[in-house]
Amino acid sequence: MTLMLTLFFNNLFPILLIASIGVFSGKLLNIEARHISRIILYILSPALVLDVLTKSQLSNGDMWKMFIFASSIMTLTGLLAFILGRSLNLKRDMLVGVILTSGLINAGNYGLSLNKLAFGEHALSHASLFFVTSAIILNTIGVGIASLGKNTIRESINSLIKIPTIYAVILSLLLIKFGWKLPTPIERTTSLLSEATIPMMLILLGIQLSHHQKLEQPKALILSNSIRLLVSPVLALILMHFIQIKGIAFKAGMIEASMPTAVMSIVLATEFDANPRFVTSAVLTSTLLSPITLTPLLAFLGV
Repeated sequence: MTLMLTLFFNNLFPILLIASIGVFSGKLLNIEARHISRIILYILSPALVLDVLTKSQLSNGDMWKMFIFASSIMTLTGLLAFILGRSLNLKRDMLVGVILTSGLINAGNYGLSLNKLAFGEHALSHASLFFVTSAIILNTIGVGIASLGKNTIRESINSLIKIPTIYAVILSLLLIKFGWKLPTPIERTTSLLSEATIPMMLILLGIQLSHHQKLEQPKALILSNSIRLLVSPVLALILMHFIQIKGIAFKAGMIEASMPTAVMSIVLATEFDANPRFVTSAVLTSTLLSPITLTPLLAFLGV
């Protein structure tokens, strides 16, 4: 019991504390989450990815393994949500909501934060690859699911090419491949922006959660939260064995795959009217319940 409390207060409590600052800021200062979200999306996240990847020692094999793992875990949890949702005869909009909240992972503001606190900068390199993969899936497959055919292939592609983190990955790979380095002023600027990313992500998480009032559809919430917080880590463990991910990459991947529902799923649900009230409830409950599942996971990973 003492070990669990120590793990919680040393690794999870700081994250929840910063998110709580966001909650109070959202209520007291009336801060617009959209403005902070755009700063993170277009400025801070690309800087974080560029800074972490160019300073890492990851091989191409490591990168491909994490890409395959992240894609697989999101696909399998979404597919499982679809099968179970259909078996429960969920209505169309509720089924879409369950798929989104089961398959889309909070790999950014929560996952990156916990990986850095628990395992350090090297784990953050692997976690950043998971984060980028999840962002790509969210803005392609996620958009397609949320819209249920309302968007065209061209619109999905346009959404994808607007993600700056993708270009940060491409630039990072070129720099690594040819052994190039960023000019010192740019490298230091990128590093400073990178350090601001995770705290801003956590504050944004709190602000977005501060606007929610009422829980929706308890039975569907149980299904969604169970897949996201309980089933996903088990699937991740099995996938790790087949893909042969080991060491610090194993720890980073397990943490990322066990995260609660992505806050960005609220944006998709709102944009395409895919039961946004339920999706917001799923984000809130999975985030609040996550310390219960993440604390023993940290013990299992040997923090």
